[in-house]
Amino acid sequence: MELKKNPKSDVSRNSSLYFAVGLLLMLGITYMAINYKTYDKSDIVVDSLNLDDELIEEAPVTEQIATPPPPPPPPPAAPEVIEVVEDEVEVEETVIESTETEMETEIVEIEEVEVVEVEEEVEVPFNVIENVAVFPGCEKKKGNAAKKACMNEKVNKFIGKKFNTDLASDLGLPPGKKRIFVQFKVDKSGNISSIVARGPHPGLEKEAKRVISQLPKMKPGKQRGKAVVMPFSIPIVFQVQD
Repeated sequence: MELKKNPKSDVSRNSSLYFAVGLLLMLGITYMAINYKTYDKSDIVVDSLNLDDELIEEAPVTEQIATPPPPPPPPPAAPEVIEVVEDEVEVEETVIESTETEMETEIVEIEEVEVVEVEEEVEVPFNVIENVAVFPGCEKKKGNAAKKACMNEKVNKFIGKKFNTDLASDLGLPPGKKRIFVQFKVDKSGNISSIVARGPHPGLEKEAKRVISQLPKMKPGKQRGKAVVMPFSIPIVFQVQD
């Protein structure tokens, strides 16, 4: 009778697996044996801290000693005997007279002061004034422009008659054309004022002022129906011969 062997019961079939497992076990045991350390029991100190014992503190018992108040001061000693001494010498009081002198005050009556209102002088240029100042002889001219032209003509003629042209030769001025700028004002009453002259020689300026001061009184210029100051300027030109 032939025996049949079960293939599962063959031990040599997994021998390599068993060898590897056994090798790993031996290596693990060897590693643990090498790293294993032992300590003496005498070197182990077990410290324990009981917090309950330390937290309980006994407060010291103190006794307050009451300090007695200081004794009151002794009363002042009474004087032995009080003697009353009568004044034997009479002292005369010195009266100091005042050095201030009395001044007699006189009441001065102040008279009422009259306040005079001074009207401000308003100047309106010749070119823009509503009603130009009227030179004597220009009253019949109609319109402001015609009266301005008439005034220029009259003033030039007046200067030509009154101005001394020979004065330039007497002053030793060289021949040629001489020009003097003259400016003056016709005030609210129509009179000539504030004459200013500027020329090549003080002598000519003085002569120009003399002639302008002789201009006749005019009818003053008006602005918005009120008399105003009107400035006016004109050049004086003449020729000095050789």
